[in-house]
Amino acid sequence: MNSLQRIQAVLRGEIPDRLPVLPQSFMFAAQMDGYSIGQINRKPDIMAKCHLNSRERFGYDGCIIDVDDASLAEACGASVVYREDNVAVVKDSEPVLRDLREIDGLSLPDPLRDGRLPEWLEVTERIAEKAGDECFIIGRADQGPFNLLCLLRGAQQFMEDLITEDEEVILHALAWTTKAHVRFAKAQLEAGAHAASMGDAYASPNLISPIAYRKFASPWEKMAVDEVQSREHPYAIHICGDTTGIIKEMGDTGARILEVDWKVDMGKARALVPENTVLMGNINPSDPMYLGTPVQVEAQVKKIIEATRGRGIIVSSGCALGANTKPENVTAMVEAVRKYGSREYLEILQTE
Repeated sequence: MNSLQRIQAVLRGEIPDRLPVLPQSFMFAAQMDGYSIGQINRKPDIMAKCHLNSRERFGYDGCIIDVDDASLAEACGASVVYREDNVAVVKDSEPVLRDLREIDGLSLPDPLRDGRLPEWLEVTERIAEKAGDECFIIGRADQGPFNLLCLLRGAQQFMEDLITEDEEVILHALAWTTKAHVRFAKAQLEAGAHAASMGDAYASPNLISPIAYRKFASPWEKMAVDEVQSREHPYAIHICGDTTGIIKEMGDTGARILEVDWKVDMGKARALVPENTVLMGNINPSDPMYLGTPVQVEAQVKKIIEATRGRGIIVSSGCALGANTKPENVTAMVEAVRKYGSREYLEILQTE
């Protein structure tokens, strides 16, 4: 099996030759080629080369196309702060929306024309052209509906809106941001990605209650899944933090892939989501990937695989690897998956 076939087998519910490993490595990949992500966030040719070089160097199974958390909001009109040594960020002190009712005054972004979205798509196109028949490409469509509205309104102000604003006004604004996200996600697939994904970090239980998630986030995530996902093209949802309290609802969206952060017990997550949902995660990107040792990385990989019995799992980092992640720990991650994710080991785990 090549890398693409390996991940497709997992998505079909089959036992692959070994489990796939696919870290969120865009900042790390840039650093390995001597760049910071801030230096190349408008240079898709270099970004694509960094992804391909890193995958070849370390032997993992695909590329997750990501640049920062600000690009879709920027294409909607948000002010962005560019940082040479780090990702660009939305200027929270200058929100686009002074009132949620202003949402209809914005123009839905065109992914082929507006802001830096064309650069994201060019990265996807270049990687698909070079390696699309052998490695799995996830085209992040930047922020999900809830997160995008936080960035356009200002996170603190939007959290207050959830308490004080008329519910219909909130839902109308979320319908708009869902359309914006779906446009970008579909464009990622058209550019050659095998899957599309969203990040919806502000919908985390670390920031809003599970009740608020069920009312204001998951219905719009499900709408995006319904609009974008197909049999050929799965869709992934990433929410940072400890999502144990909402992981069942995340599974109920129908997304074929759930990206799970490091704070979640993967065994519990496996038990709470549908059998055909693939979990992707969830090695701590800080400790052990940055602070730890290869031995500690191997131990965490082993724990994840054994907790899930290797069922429906793509081993990954729980969130994006930092630029200064130790290369030897990425090597250890890949080697540990080859060791504990082998077909022979999986067959033993799954018959216990």
